[in-house]
Amino acid sequence: MTDQKLIESIRIVPDFPLPGIQFFDVTTMFKDPEAFKEVLDRIYNLYKDKGITKVAGIESRGFIAGAALAARLGAGFVPVRKPGKLPAKTVRESYLKEYGTDTIEIHADAIGPDDVVLIHDDILATGGTASAAVRLVKCFKPKAVYANFIIDITDVPRSAPIPSDVPVTAILSLSER
Repeated sequence: MTDQKLIESIRIVPDFPLPGIQFFDVTTMFKDPEAFKEVLDRIYNLYKDKGITKVAGIESRGFIAGAALAARLGAGFVPVRKPGKLPAKTVRESYLKEYGTDTIEIHADAIGPDDVVLIHDDILATGGTASAAVRLVKCFKPKAVYANFIIDITDVPRSAPIPSDVPVTAILSLSER
């Protein structure tokens, strides 16, 4: 499947969640079995030889492909959630995003020092959520951390860039305009 076919499977919603923001909705990509398989195949091929032991999927769309990737990679899945959603002791990180502030949490026993962690989410835009997830995962001192996104929105300024020691990949690079 070509990049263009994958792009065509994405719904673009103008002015969501706020006026002036163009929202790239990957749920339409997920409901297309060919497109979803293609995305998973591409990400799997990028990471199959990296020794990934945990995939940390960022709430909520990062759960979908993240859990499927974990299963394909033979890794565990770690949900990165909004506050109050995880039932046991958590570690948290707050951050700024393009339309406000937020906080994410991981269970305090989710990642160990022998883990190699792939952080996964659907979109990389300003980098706020992704950078917070990287900081959160790094507090566990794993062997290595990688970050992957389905879409990198390249013309959005990175107000919170991902640290340079974390390799970042994206399946598609798109412009918001």
